[in-house]
Amino acid sequence: MANKGLQMLGYILAVLGLIGILAGTILPQWKMSAYVGDNIITAVAMYEGLWMSCAFQSTGQMQCKIYDSMLQLNRSLQATRALMVVSILLTVIGLGVASMGMKCTNCGGDDKVKKSRIAMTGGIILLIGALCAIAACSYFSYQIIQDFYNPFTPVNTKYEFGSAIFIAWAGTFLDVMGGALLAASCSKNRNTGPKYPTKSRPPSSSREYV
Repeated sequence: MANKGLQMLGYILAVLGLIGILAGTILPQWKMSAYVGDNIITAVAMYEGLWMSCAFQSTGQMQCKIYDSMLQLNRSLQATRALMVVSILLTVIGLGVASMGMKCTNCGGDDKVKKSRIAMTGGIILLIGALCAIAACSYFSYQIIQDFYNPFTPVNTKYEFGSAIFIAWAGTFLDVMGGALLAASCSKNRNTGPKYPTKSRPPSSSREYV
């Protein structure tokens, strides 16, 4: 029962992690304009994401523009976008594999050891997908920090962390927790028979009556 509960908890955490990674990938607030130094706060806030850039006005209106060409983007943005897409695909595949090996499902046969191994495989795939998201968020964050502290970067073009990158970090953390619980739920009870052979008793001698 405890193993089944860990599998359910890991699966739910992985699903929540997938939602967080999806939301973080789609949202355009990966980095937002920073008002530092002599930069005067204006009525327009600039946001840049993986797929579009947006301008948010103080009136509440937001105007977004999708990037025209992928080849015009810098390498960090291209690498982050690719890693996040790979992370989403691996997380979906890991959830599908883990669902076949969970004890609460009828897929994968009745062999408990086989089902546990399938669930463990799904957890490993989830961990690999989470590592891709970690690499993407870390690399993108590193580029933001480098540009912020670069003395040759104009003050009005400096950016800081946006809310979408924190959502992606939270989804990645949940994905890691869910994948770890599923990977650790492999059953160790592989021996179905007795450990020692039973001693055979000698046949009882039969008496002949004349």
